[in-house]
Amino acid sequence: MDRHDEQLLQQFFNEAAQQTIADNGFTEQVMSQLPRRSMKWFTRIWTTCCILIAAIFFYLFHGFELLLVQMEVFLRTTMAEPPQVHPAMVVLALFSLLMVGVYEIISYERVIR
Repeated sequence: MDRHDEQLLQQFFNEAAQQTIADNGFTEQVMSQLPRRSMKWFTRIWTTCCILIAAIFFYLFHGFELLLVQMEVFLRTTMAEPPQVHPAMVVLALFSLLMVGVYEIISYERVIR
């Protein structure tokens, strides 16, 4: 999109934002039904509490030690006997990553427009 198109769009939306449409109080009714902004604080507090609880459980059940043991076991077994990877699995994984990338590009383009 070139600069002239952007200016036209900006002008159109500025003019549209200044217009009022009579809706017999419909907008106010809808806005009153929406959740209050305080719900954002509740979700942030809830997320923080869940993360703290997960971190406490991770510490209480010696999560770091378990991770280190599993990493050591994985590395030792991989060194002793390298995993056999079927070429079809590699192709499937690459194809899946390609599809995710294409989807992200398409959705990004929709947001831009």
